Amino acid sequence: MRVRVATTAVGLTAITVLALPACSPDTTKAKPASAASARGKGPATAGQNDRPLSSAALEARLLNEGDLGTGYTRKPERPTRQDDVTVLGCPALSDLGGDTATGGSLDFPRKAKVAFTYTSRSNSEVSEELYSGTAAKLSEGTGRIFDAMTGCPQYQVLVGGTAIDMTTQEVAAPQLGDERWSQLLTFSTGGRENVVKQTAIRDGNVLLIVSGSPALVDLHLDRAHAKATAAR
Repeated sequence: MRVRVATTAVGLTAITVLALPACSPDTTKAKPASAASARGKGPATAGQNDRPLSSAALEARLLNEGDLGTGYTRKPERPTRQDDVTVLGCPALSDLGGDTATGGSLDFPRKAKVAFTYTSRSNSEVSEELYSGTAAKLSEGTGRIFDAMTGCPQYQVLVGGTAIDMTTQEVAAPQLGDERWSQLLTFSTGGRENVVKQTAIRDGNVLLIVSGSPALVDLHLDRAHAKATAAR
């Protein structure tokens, strides 16, 4: 299957998670109890913190260099480009497609994002995305995407002439917010293997996603959640 998608650059994640929402889940396989319990309170209902925040308000709640500490540099936003992408082993990619399929952003109009490089001891990256909408829409949309991501544990993505072997693993998320999702993405290409962690927290009408080096995601997730929800 070949699809035309817009790829954005958020370090390694932008190239490699472009196929993740596209997997065909095995509906006969039960999820591990630890993963299911990490989801939180379940789907939100209408009326629960249903007034979305503006993108400008979300921008003010993003982490900055001062929040992260020494060694972090904010990455400039790069222009979006169009790439032909072939997905092998995930035939449901076209169901979600678009910018969501690139890992660049989700399909919620009110959003803000930032990415940082960390070079004090290693060349690592961490990115943060904030979205706002009704609690019910954030819950349904995010759950659907993460279920698709983790439903296809192994597949391959061809971006131009580059083949990327992908594996996904659902992991438990910390007890933050109303709902939570987390996964490890392992990808290999050209003899190199990298692991990216993505953790999403829905707290009322705000959705937080932190992605990047697993150690940096774990280190900054609590701080990102606190700042994203401090004004509530």
